[in-house]
Amino acid sequence: MAGATALPLQEFIASLDDTCLPKLLQVCSGVYFQGSIYEISGSEVCFSTGDLIKVTKIELLSVSCQDVANNETFELPISHTGLFRVVPEEMPYSTVEEMVSMRPVGLDSSLPFTFSSHSKMTIGNLALGAGTALTVLSVEKHKDQEDQVRCLIRGQQEASAEVCIPVSFRGEFYECESEERFTLREIMSSSSLRSRRFRFVNATKCDRPLMLSPVYHVQAVMNLRKNVVKFPSSLEVDVVDVTELCKDVHFIVPLSLSEVHSEPNKSFPGVVEIIEDPETRSLFKCSWLPELRKNEHLIFHKKGTSPMILLSTLKSRKTPQYFLVSQQYGGRFRRRPREFNSVYELYVASIHAPGLKVSVTRNCEEVEEEGLPALSVGEQLEVVRCDRMVLPCEGKAGQKQSVEALLCYRLQESDDDDDDDDEDEDQVKREDEKEEIIMPLYMEGHFVEVLSDNRKYKLSDLGKEFSLPLDVKVVGRDTELEKDPLYGFSCLRIEAAMLEPTIQASFVHKPEYCFEIPTQWLSMSVYFTTDPLPWPKDQPPTCQVERVTEVADTFFYEFRKRGNSDAEPPPRPPKRNMSFSAPPKKTKKSKKANKSKHQGDKSVPTKQFSDLTLNNKKRPPAPPPPANEDEPPPLVPRKFSAADQTIGKALPNTYVQMKESAKTGSVPEDENGDSDHDYETVDDTLAVMMKKAQENVMYY
Repeated sequence: MAGATALPLQEFIASLDDTCLPKLLQVCSGVYFQGSIYEISGSEVCFSTGDLIKVTKIELLSVSCQDVANNETFELPISHTGLFRVVPEEMPYSTVEEMVSMRPVGLDSSLPFTFSSHSKMTIGNLALGAGTALTVLSVEKHKDQEDQVRCLIRGQQEASAEVCIPVSFRGEFYECESEERFTLREIMSSSSLRSRRFRFVNATKCDRPLMLSPVYHVQAVMNLRKNVVKFPSSLEVDVVDVTELCKDVHFIVPLSLSEVHSEPNKSFPGVVEIIEDPETRSLFKCSWLPELRKNEHLIFHKKGTSPMILLSTLKSRKTPQYFLVSQQYGGRFRRRPREFNSVYELYVASIHAPGLKVSVTRNCEEVEEEGLPALSVGEQLEVVRCDRMVLPCEGKAGQKQSVEALLCYRLQESDDDDDDDDEDEDQVKREDEKEEIIMPLYMEGHFVEVLSDNRKYKLSDLGKEFSLPLDVKVVGRDTELEKDPLYGFSCLRIEAAMLEPTIQASFVHKPEYCFEIPTQWLSMSVYFTTDPLPWPKDQPPTCQVERVTEVADTFFYEFRKRGNSDAEPPPRPPKRNMSFSAPPKKTKKSKKANKSKHQGDKSVPTKQFSDLTLNNKKRPPAPPPPANEDEPPPLVPRKFSAADQTIGKALPNTYVQMKESAKTGSVPEDENGDSDHDYETVDDTLAVMMKKAQENVMYY
């Protein structure tokens, strides 16, 4: 860049045309905007000093008009239909040749034009006074003679004459205002016109002189830019033309893994360099991920679409693990019975596996009001279909509720003492004795799948013969792997199968140990280098591909979020009308327990104690004052018998020692033995305690 001349970007772009492109420019002084804005409306607005820009295309968009008097600017579209005329220059010309050579357009197309001399002119025998206007008609060229301009002189009374003036004639000449009119496109197409000043032909718009400058829409390529860079030529940037100095400069085009996967097959194998570190490291727990760092080189062997299986360990483990397994995995699997924790899980599994049979692993009590049947450990159920059932309890509107339920057969256990000759008859009898049981989908339960299959399967066969999810166990490890991470787990669940676009890659120092990168789950930028492959030509190594990749639980949740975004949640139990519905009825055992529990409460005088409590929201009104305040109010007589005294007598409070009442006489009986009120029998101690409690209540 030493010795090169820096020009404003707008001036440099205006000097270009399509025939001289592409041009390589280097920024000498950058332009920055507040807030580190890098792009506005799809156009670049910032460049740094030293940036290389390869201009590939320019397109004229508008014209910037600057008022010479006050430096105000405004823009006009290039399709503006107004006309402009040239403002004569105030600078004088010293020779006719200089004046002709400074015409804004080609000489032939700019003729005629008019000028005047500031002093007297003598041409041969003709003398012209100062200020005489001369109109140049043509330029005459003669061999071995000096060029001359043929000019027209107009005198008084429309008299005219022609005179030839040598181009070397010296004097002080000034350009006169011409009657020529130009459009914006004509002005912008000529470099000479762009250097002149103009004013509108229609003086009502702006009568002051204007400087017109083109504004181009520039398309270029820059280093480490994925797309074509677009920016206006009006950016205040100084640039230098370095096209000849930087012929061998190669612009790096960053590619995402998805874009690499869309590259043609001829691009593989190739060496790539990582420009940006992976952004989604939290999704994987594999050994090769930490080595993917900036400036690291990789070998991309090939691209493809790999069928993969997502496996998970048991949820009962403290730290569940998840694996992304290629269907090329060579281990052998055996099916494991699945466990279900609700009727809804049974229903979902039965959709993919008709005729599903399960065994109950935990007792369930019957609740008639909620429609929950009784289940015992060991009972076997066969799922039939999804149906609807009417609940005995009423809803808020007082109507019966209908909910979704699962209809099953309760299978009878076979008798080992049956005769073989009557096997067909017993089979028909057992089918007739199938007991239907219906369970609401919101019911909780514990079931385990009943399996009779003991075969060994390949991973690819499991996906073909069974629906997912499926519980399996690895019973034969993959012998091609140094360490099989799946071998040793008591149970694995096949969550889903997928087709993933992948890139088979390896590190340069270990080209034979390959791994598959799922392009949709790993985000990083790379570019293809020109480095050679680390093996002899046409002799690629035998690759050992890693078939099991451990992923994080974040990967599993993101996968579920993408695949089951519209899945419905499990059903909720219906709402009951609590003001009208009775408590749920349980099994006989629970009824007896409740009955014995509340049987002893009948002998407690709950009515009297509830009247004495201080927790009532509304206090009972105080009794009216007695007629004689000096005497205590009489006690209400009670009717009791000897039998009631021995049976219903309350036990004394052993924790509080109460003094005997001064009154030792018995409570007088009511003279009317046939009273309509049948009161309970209360002994003396209880009566005294009740009286004191009443007094305390009245006091508060």
